[in-house]
Amino acid sequence: MSGLPPFAVHRAESVEEASRLAALGPADALIYAGGTELLLLMKAGLVRPRQLIDVKRVPGLAGIAEEGGDLVIGAAATHKDVERSPLVRARCPLVAGVARHVANVRVRTVGTVGGNLAFADPHSDLATLFLAFDARIRLASATGARELGLADFMLDPYETARRDDEILTAVGARPWPPGAAGAYVKFGVHERPTLTVAVALFPDGARGRVGAARVAVGCVGPRPERLAQVEAALAGSEAGALARRAGELGALAAALVEPVDDLHGSAAYKRDMTRVFVARALRVAAGRAEGREPDERYAHAVVV
Repeated sequence: MSGLPPFAVHRAESVEEASRLAALGPADALIYAGGTELLLLMKAGLVRPRQLIDVKRVPGLAGIAEEGGDLVIGAAATHKDVERSPLVRARCPLVAGVARHVANVRVRTVGTVGGNLAFADPHSDLATLFLAFDARIRLASATGARELGLADFMLDPYETARRDDEILTAVGARPWPPGAAGAYVKFGVHERPTLTVAVALFPDGARGRVGAARVAVGCVGPRPERLAQVEAALAGSEAGALARRAGELGALAAALVEPVDDLHGSAAYKRDMTRVFVARALRVAAGRAEGREPDERYAHAVVV
């Protein structure tokens, strides 16, 4: 790993200022806040920007607020900010719980939500998690603003729909309705997870019955994805019966994902891990829907 190449730092005071600088393109200027991913790439010589655009001082970019019923997390909010936010804990407690387990304490202290999502690392906790909250990405530039669903924003490994002149300003997550139950499970032997699963079960009004569901799997393929067929199979299930069907639904999930070989394991290994951990996440969520906390703990796995 080589040293850092020479570069200039511009501390932007507004989205418009950052946008005008970023419009020069990634070869000349790159946006950063925490810089945990970017600095690694620069040290490795994979990117050599002439300028870095520091957006930490842009007003409002690190805020966490509720708007129109959505929890809105500013792009410059750190993982530790999210973990400790009373609003996140109250409205989306699973998000706060997952933030506590991102990478390591150094990354959680300086790494940001926007940087994590904009980097589009296929081995990301937040991308999988936010799919279970129907998240929308907010982008802004000197010429306007727009929103994209997270699934439309994440295109491929390290590739998003963000234009060069756009700044990722926030992610909006829709809190689950009363009575919803969920779980987040990740497995890995390295700092970055090998597999992540997020499950949400929404009640249909009758205690213990699932009205709708969200099931997202990440890290096994080029980008995280919702598994619509698994979600459809969950609708109308009794929570008790769901726990017994978890193995069957895990097998369905394994058949639907498109895993790829990488340093975290072969595609076949990841498909089998999907089968096992989707089933486990469903058992945890089903237990919570019935008002109990199952004892689901595994070596090298985190259950939130």
